[in-house]
Amino acid sequence: MKPTWNFKRIALLRTLIVAAIAAPIVAASVSARAAELVVLVIEKPFDSAWKDLESAVKANKMGVVTRASASRGAKGRGLDIPGNAVIGVYRNDYAVRMLEASVPAGIEAPLRFYLTERTDGLTGLSYKRPSAVFAPYGSADLDAMAAQLDTVFAKIANDAGAH
Repeated sequence: MKPTWNFKRIALLRTLIVAAIAAPIVAASVSARAAELVVLVIEKPFDSAWKDLESAVKANKMGVVTRASASRGAKGRGLDIPGNAVIGVYRNDYAVRMLEASVPAGIEAPLRFYLTERTDGLTGLSYKRPSAVFAPYGSADLDAMAAQLDTVFAKIANDAGAH
């Protein structure tokens, strides 16, 4: 017997075809984003890890240019939440090179480290690789600078005790 094609069957077939085509694209996109993010652990309590991170930034001749902490803000309101801090890091010579390569890329500065207090008493440290942050701007000069910053950021994380 010849199948009768109705709108429901056509819609189902269309959905299956789209899913088969889209799944590898979505998986590749998720995998690429995961490669952009470095997630490490510092085997120290949060406050010590924060201090060590800022010392490592300075030792690597970079500057802490911003600090934001929801946990400290909450504490000021009488709330106690796990520690977290976003530490903005940059240096003027990199800023000038970045802007010479791409003015729109200026939105990405400063680059950031993110500290999170874990329930096991250790501290999470994460950051996006500078090469991933600047890749969308399509500039060879910016890519070269970002590759240098990848090395600097990895060294800062290592010097802070992250692994």
